[in-house]
Amino acid sequence: MTDWTKATAAELGRAVEQGAVDPVALTESFLDAIRGHAMRDRIYARLTEDRALAEAKAASNRAKAGLRRHPLDGVPISWKDLYDTAGVVTEAGSALLKGRVPERDAEVLRRAMLNGLICLGKTHMSELAFSGLGLNPVTATAPCVNDPDAVAGGSSSGAAASVAFGLAAAGIGSDTGGSVRLPACWNDLVGLKTTSGRLPLTGVVPLIESFDTVGPLCRSVEDAALLLSAMEGAPAPDLGGASVKGRRIAALRTIVLDDLDAGPAEAYEDALARLAGAGAEIVPLDFPAIERPHRDSAMLYTVEAWATWGDAIEANPDAMFAPIRERFESGKTHSGAAFRAAWLHLEAVRADWARATAGFDAVICPTAPNMPARQAKLMEQGDYYVTENLRTLRNTRIGNLLGGAIVTLPTRTPSCGVSLMAAPMAEHRLLRMAHAAEAVLRA
Repeated sequence: MTDWTKATAAELGRAVEQGAVDPVALTESFLDAIRGHAMRDRIYARLTEDRALAEAKAASNRAKAGLRRHPLDGVPISWKDLYDTAGVVTEAGSALLKGRVPERDAEVLRRAMLNGLICLGKTHMSELAFSGLGLNPVTATAPCVNDPDAVAGGSSSGAAASVAFGLAAAGIGSDTGGSVRLPACWNDLVGLKTTSGRLPLTGVVPLIESFDTVGPLCRSVEDAALLLSAMEGAPAPDLGGASVKGRRIAALRTIVLDDLDAGPAEAYEDALARLAGAGAEIVPLDFPAIERPHRDSAMLYTVEAWATWGDAIEANPDAMFAPIRERFESGKTHSGAAFRAAWLHLEAVRADWARATAGFDAVICPTAPNMPARQAKLMEQGDYYVTENLRTLRNTRIGNLLGGAIVTLPTRTPSCGVSLMAAPMAEHRLLRMAHAAEAVLRA
């Protein structure tokens, strides 16, 4: 009997199309796997079983009638618990939102369901999405697939774990400073950070809307392309015939190579060698202009985060995990003039970056400089949580500052990924490049 819970979303879609599996049976397989999993309560905040089975029955009827709406029609996926689900609690990992029940689905969730995807449930996350580690003592901390005692990466921690542990065909997360790419990296998945504004944030609990983006965590680049298509309501990019041969890839050196752990450093060098061996031209790239925005990033992030959540936090400060609350509170310390000056400078740097990278097919760097931290150590008193969180977010945050589309790919080293960056709104071109690179890195 085929274990469909280990297949890619695209493979499942093809199996439904061919009649090899019925969406109802497929959904029941995932729900059974979730119910029987020892760590289900660390991964899923809540299941939407009745909804999932109703959606599966409708998908089954469409498949039998030859009326499937999308290549992923009938495929069950999970949603990070900041995507509104009509009539179902959506708390964004925070006691500040305890018992919050929205009336409507988030727009991207609505589009995905109209295209036939099945909502299995809502996954745990970092509190209000403001951590790259995934530690959440307020609700639950999802496990890393390579070390259940370590964090999964944040803030889309449960989304990554749901896929890595075979409890969803894919997961939808969000990425503000690395929150799709980090958990994807640490759980050996593909993660797509979309361009800000490409997918609507209507019905998504905000963190920093200037940087918030929607993105999938999945088992293949093909899955990422199809999930983007389903949430966008547009055709997926054609990935056929993609190759790295003759492609020019800039290897970013500024900041992203500093203080790497041995695993990420070795995995990155191996990835560069393999891509070069497959015919890609790897060109070192220094970009010192990113250094000031990187220093300014604490202000750029925390000022807007505090503007969004300050009143709620001040009304109930003890409801929050102290290190995350303190990160929000730091947004009070910056002036409006400094904040505006930082944004104006960032916009100029983005223009410089576009000129510096215009001749390349992608820019590559290690996704994370470090390996997943142990939960117990992060809970100890001291500065370790703060310093490790900022270190974890260092490389991914650069991508958010620069504003483009980014894919993280797994390497042959567990919990070590590499990121390919492209221009804003260049997702289709990037996904073709990533599909080709994926084949090289997995060979």
